[in-house]
Amino acid sequence: MSDLHPHEIKILKVLIKKSTPEEISKSANLPVDAVMRASSWLATKNLVKVDETVYEEVTLGDEGREYATKGLPERRIIDAIRNEAALGQLKLDKKIVSIGLGWLRQKKLASFEGGKIKVIRREKTPDELVLELLSRKGNVKSGELSGNLKDGLELLKKRQNIVKISVKKSIVLVPTDAGAKLGKTVEDSGVSQLTSRMLTTGEWKSKKFRPYDINIYVKPQKPAKKHPLRQAIDRVRDIFVRLGFREVKGNLVESAFWNFDVLFQPQDHPARDMHDTFYLKTPGSIEIPRFKELRDKVKAVHENGWTTGSTGWEYDWDEKIAQKTLLRTHTTAVTAYALANIRKDELPAKVFSIGKTFRNEKMDYKHLVEFNQVEGIVVDENATFRDLLGILKRFYDEMGFERVRFRPGYFPYTEMSVEPEVYFEDKDEWIELGGAGIFRPEVVKPLLGFDCHVLAWGLGLDRVVALRMGLKDIRDLYMSDLDWLRNSKVT
Repeated sequence: MSDLHPHEIKILKVLIKKSTPEEISKSANLPVDAVMRASSWLATKNLVKVDETVYEEVTLGDEGREYATKGLPERRIIDAIRNEAALGQLKLDKKIVSIGLGWLRQKKLASFEGGKIKVIRREKTPDELVLELLSRKGNVKSGELSGNLKDGLELLKKRQNIVKISVKKSIVLVPTDAGAKLGKTVEDSGVSQLTSRMLTTGEWKSKKFRPYDINIYVKPQKPAKKHPLRQAIDRVRDIFVRLGFREVKGNLVESAFWNFDVLFQPQDHPARDMHDTFYLKTPGSIEIPRFKELRDKVKAVHENGWTTGSTGWEYDWDEKIAQKTLLRTHTTAVTAYALANIRKDELPAKVFSIGKTFRNEKMDYKHLVEFNQVEGIVVDENATFRDLLGILKRFYDEMGFERVRFRPGYFPYTEMSVEPEVYFEDKDEWIELGGAGIFRPEVVKPLLGFDCHVLAWGLGLDRVVALRMGLKDIRDLYMSDLDWLRNSKVT
């Protein structure tokens, strides 16, 4: 048995007869959990037998401790009178009297007639004996009670907070004949861990090292790791940072002004409808950064195009609608605010944002009401539509998609507009993953202060991750399935 672990050897040497893990822990100078692990190994080698017994442990409850000291209510009533007394003369707490009278009748310790109570017998009842036993010992095993004590425990169980019953497990280790014989002759199997002290002192040269058995089964360890969606977010962030972008962040609760109006989205646009957007009752209003400074420009753009050369949407823009609060429907609100804070001498500028967005949509296998979006802009007077396609192609290449294509699209705040698609061989189809384009002058000029080319895109990240993982239902990304999370690949 040269393959025994040092802990197994220590246990065999001290395990002469049946013992508890706690007793072995003291004798072998090992932690209890180490004893439990090693004993299970010894059991598989038929050197130790592990006997487990499940039992009920009885202890006193809160009222039980009081009754063990002061006596049960029925005992206090008996002690308060000699042989008989009028019920109205009992000078005890009403609660004690109410409880005690019922138990006196049930135990037939007293009789009641004509408003008087008469004591029939005074000897201690079985439940009182159990109370005394618990007060003296602290706890008992219900299976060890017999006769009238067993009946007494049943009486106490019928009351509230008198006794507490806990299910416990008793473990006893017993050496087999082979284990007992080996415990007398087995020697130390050697050192199992090389320490820095052994190396510095040279002590390792005189030590015998325990060999490793690579065939021994070891329970798989499940180390902590990031959720697949969090891994993807970190990957996207790394891609854009390496491409020279700066990350910006914003609030989940946003104003309609920054979520819609500054993006030249008309106030009667279907996307603003309550069926698509989560509007908030609380807070009813929030501080809108730079509202007074930009309000008139945005109003003019919507109504007549301002100085952009556009005719606008030709309607009366309503300031109150712009001040509504909502859960942001896209992270474009974040990059739009970043655009408003870029100075001309900072060009070219590149920023991106990753964050939660919310849409009032019916949930199904490809739609969620809450999802992550990746948003980015490039502000450069010399930027072209071809540059935009190149950035998107580079991004999807970095994400591991081999085939990417672009088709024309429409969005209220970009022109030209495009929808990137990636090909999935498993589904044998092209799948659209976002929208992109060049911001219209009606968006850029009020925010930036001058006309400039601004490349912009917004991509749904959750769908990308679900497709890459082969999930048929995007909702599976958020399920609380530990086995799935543990077995998911780290990329």
